[in-house]
Amino acid sequence: MIPLVSNLAPLVCGLLLALTGAAKLFGRQTARLAANTVLVRVLNDGRRATLALRALGGLELALAAALLAAPDALLPGIATALLGAGFTGYLAYAKATAPESSCGCSASDEGPIGARSFTRAGLVMAGGVAAAGADSAWWSEISRRPGGSALVLAAAAVLLLGLAADLDRVWLVPLRKARIRVFGNPLPSGTGERVPVAATVQLLENSLAWQTAMPVVRSALLDHWDDEGWRVLRYAGAYQDERGTHPVSVLFALDLTLSVDTSPHPAVRVSLIDEETEEVVPASVLTPVPRRTVLPLAN
Repeated sequence: MIPLVSNLAPLVCGLLLALTGAAKLFGRQTARLAANTVLVRVLNDGRRATLALRALGGLELALAAALLAAPDALLPGIATALLGAGFTGYLAYAKATAPESSCGCSASDEGPIGARSFTRAGLVMAGGVAAAGADSAWWSEISRRPGGSALVLAAAAVLLLGLAADLDRVWLVPLRKARIRVFGNPLPSGTGERVPVAATVQLLENSLAWQTAMPVVRSALLDHWDDEGWRVLRYAGAYQDERGTHPVSVLFALDLTLSVDTSPHPAVRVSLIDEETEEVVPASVLTPVPRRTVLPLAN
């Protein structure tokens, strides 16, 4: 059984690294994801953090190609194990210094770092060790023992899907949208009913206002409250001026009855509050956007 797992490990690790690497290197959400990781703090620049994440994606793609093309070679397995160890160390540092930050491992995780993130990194390291011990190509192993190979690959797929940070986005969200198309929206426009907070966050993250404020946002959602028909979402952030770097609270306000299904392009009010002086930060620290899309947050 152990030789079977070792010989199939390059295939599993190669496919996993190909998916996560391509998402980081070519994904349109990489910049937004990088803004929520500890890389921004380490590199002190959102663009550098994005470049670092894309470079990591390129490394993952290169390792995936090596694992898939030369599965019985020693170096790709060792390199994958080292990559997994590096992931684990990075997660430990991020958890200790910025526990609210995003993992960034799969190029889609926006939540705080948790046990699932460490488990994924540990599996990459263990998969690399197993791949380093392969003595036969994965295609030869599948041809020689198709039944056992199918069971091992199915078990690996179930395990990885269970640990996928974006399982909800990949599988459940499309199913929910299909249900709305077939049975109608349970919260039609104009009912005045409040939508779940997650729906408001999704609406915000699809907006131009979010893209504009992204360079100063440094965390996932920290707090939220409803006030006079608005839902206010609070994130931690930071901006720079001639005096240095300053922490701010980034506040977004949206109509609490709207979602991406009822109003995909809502008006979003944005405000930055300096956490040291509690004063409103001028909007000039953000890239200007059309007035109809981003409005000043009312007092």
